[in-house]
Amino acid sequence: MAKPQEPVRSPSRRLRCAIYTRKSSDEGLDQAFNSLDAQREACAAFVLSQKHEGWSVLPTLYDDGGYSGGTLDRPALQKLLADIADRRVDVVVVYKIDRLTRSLFDFAKIVEVFEARGVSFVSITQQFNTTTSMGRLTLNVLLSFAQFEREVAGERIRDKIAASKKKGMWMGGLPPLGYNVRDRKLAVNEEEAQTVLHIYGRYAELRSVRALKAELDAAGIRSKRRTFADGTVYGGHKLSRGALYLMLQNRIYRGDITHKGDAYPGEHKAIVDQALWDKVQAVLAKNRVDRTTGADAKYPSLLAGLAFDDSGERLTPTHAVKRGTRYRYYVSKSLITEAAKDHSQGRRIPAGNLETLVIDRLRAFLADEGAVLTVITDLEPNGAQQKRLIARGRQISEELPTVAPDMLRSILMTLVNRVDIRTEHVEIRVYRQRLHNLLQAQSIEPPLSAPAPAGTGDILKLKVKARLQRVGREMKLIVHNAADQAVADPGLLRIVARAHDFQQRLMQNTDLTVPAIANQERLTIGYLSRLLRLPSLAPDIVTAIINGKHPPELSAKRLTRLALKLPTDWAEQRKLLGFQRQ
Repeated sequence: MAKPQEPVRSPSRRLRCAIYTRKSSDEGLDQAFNSLDAQREACAAFVLSQKHEGWSVLPTLYDDGGYSGGTLDRPALQKLLADIADRRVDVVVVYKIDRLTRSLFDFAKIVEVFEARGVSFVSITQQFNTTTSMGRLTLNVLLSFAQFEREVAGERIRDKIAASKKKGMWMGGLPPLGYNVRDRKLAVNEEEAQTVLHIYGRYAELRSVRALKAELDAAGIRSKRRTFADGTVYGGHKLSRGALYLMLQNRIYRGDITHKGDAYPGEHKAIVDQALWDKVQAVLAKNRVDRTTGADAKYPSLLAGLAFDDSGERLTPTHAVKRGTRYRYYVSKSLITEAAKDHSQGRRIPAGNLETLVIDRLRAFLADEGAVLTVITDLEPNGAQQKRLIARGRQISEELPTVAPDMLRSILMTLVNRVDIRTEHVEIRVYRQRLHNLLQAQSIEPPLSAPAPAGTGDILKLKVKARLQRVGREMKLIVHNAADQAVADPGLLRIVARAHDFQQRLMQNTDLTVPAIANQERLTIGYLSRLLRLPSLAPDIVTAIINGKHPPELSAKRLTRLALKLPTDWAEQRKLLGFQRQ
């Protein structure tokens, strides 16, 4: 795209020009006409030559006599930068660029200030003028070299740090608890070192950072107290769990110096010996596995990290508590993180519904001799061994319902690659080799930290025909099974049965009233009135509810809500409740 032409300045516009002069030494400054005067006179003459452009010299003197160009700490320069910040200057004029600064790095900083306030820069003896396109090009070249200088300096610093750490040298910073800095090296603080050993030892016994923190807080053990040169005191606070995790993994306590994940023998003395270090790291590793697999959860979500919706988005386990009952769900991440404006784009599936479907499909596969044989034929050519593995598959299928939730979670994490919930089916991807390993094992317990397979191409895909049916914001998985596998909804059965019971009681006892029953059953009159409309349901609707052949979206809550709208005409009832769409 062509660069737009610059607007032509009106000659009548006044451009305020600040002349900056500098001399490195104060020699000769006491003369009547010194170097600063000569620089200023030459710059003033240049400004006068640009009078037709509206240039005029500001009366303020920005003279730094006796100051080096290697620093920005100069009174006149700071005054100039302050006036620029206050928008009192339009153009800065110098005799040579080195009068402003001798450092490209500092020059880049100054130019940033100029550009922020729209100030131009002119060097009268070097044809350097940022009011022109050529001047700006020259400036960009200089700034490129300044950037190059900064990057090279950064590389030198990083290389120096890497080389020093490989030699085990402490490269500065705040020393951790247990050490002080002496002659730029870490030295053991014996009193604090005992605290470090106590923390490591107690964690190895307690095996919990939460319990360790509670014990340390009760014992009054605090973080390292530091006093800085200006008298500021920092530290002496309770140790947070995050700080304890970092301390328990800090290789400095083993006498090492780390750099980008690698550890090198340090020049300092270790506080923690190898045996205690290994014990603590083993506990930390075990706890990480438990958190990953959910083995330490009170209510483990069996498919956490494994389930994905039809858009490929991971389903996150969540829960809600209503009237003391805990309801678990798998929810599309966008519904949680983006407050999903359009809930139709996300999924919210009851956890029990999905977990039961996956486990039942795995059990059905393990109990199917032909299916198991197809998987193990290539991996196990021996006929006798194949029979043993097939029998083992049936045994595992029978054992799965009795397995503890944490163990079941571990089995699923080991066997299952992912579970994809599609609109019309659910696909369970299983590692063939891991399945074979499970069938060969004497125990159903899989290794919690099972290594990843060499390749993910050897995947067994198990499908279940199931349709996602939305009920409000919630999605239900309706399995497309044979008619004999239809399952009645307990909630629907309950309210229909109660409705008939209440109606019969009212008919048998003419003195009994609706408010009386509501009081006896601890129900609201409104809710009871809705239930009493249900005995008028068409007989075929009641039969369908009993046999589990009702529309998937018809729930106890929905039927109760529609009860007052129930028409007396049975055909209209079927239409209202969705039976005609089946």
